[in-house]
Amino acid sequence: MSRKCHALLGLAVLALIFISTPAMAQNRPIQLALFTPVQIFPEDDAISGVRLNLIYGRNVFVTGLDLGLVNHTTTDISKGVQLGMVGLVDSDFVGWQHNSVNVTKGNFKGFQWGAVNYANYANGFQLGVVNYAVSMKGLQIGLVNIIRQGGAFPVFPIVNWSF
Repeated sequence: MSRKCHALLGLAVLALIFISTPAMAQNRPIQLALFTPVQIFPEDDAISGVRLNLIYGRNVFVTGLDLGLVNHTTTDISKGVQLGMVGLVDSDFVGWQHNSVNVTKGNFKGFQWGAVNYANYANGFQLGVVNYAVSMKGLQIGLVNIIRQGGAFPVFPIVNWSF
């Protein structure tokens, strides 16, 4: 093949890479973050696999294992296991949150285990020192348990529930 053909072939491959990159940029298999924005992939990307946040990591959502000091997701539904000091979910979460502080601003389904657990709507089990749900279908066990709407008690020590 001539140099001209090699050059054209190379340009075609580069064009395909650049054309397909935006479609691939939405979902990444792994993320490593020191703190946002110092992370491998931008915060606008989703992670399906493993995310390791050494200090603070933020992405749109995580499906899989989310491990770090501060774990933050912003949109859509995060699914899997979240382990760390602080778990912040601006949208919905399905799975197990095990952080010192768990905050799910949307709907939570699963198991929250930490010193402080918060969910807008919880469907499952909260285990901690302070458990708070605006509304809930499930069980809370802790020192202070709060279910603002529809709980057996609005505030109750040791155990509270709503079915």
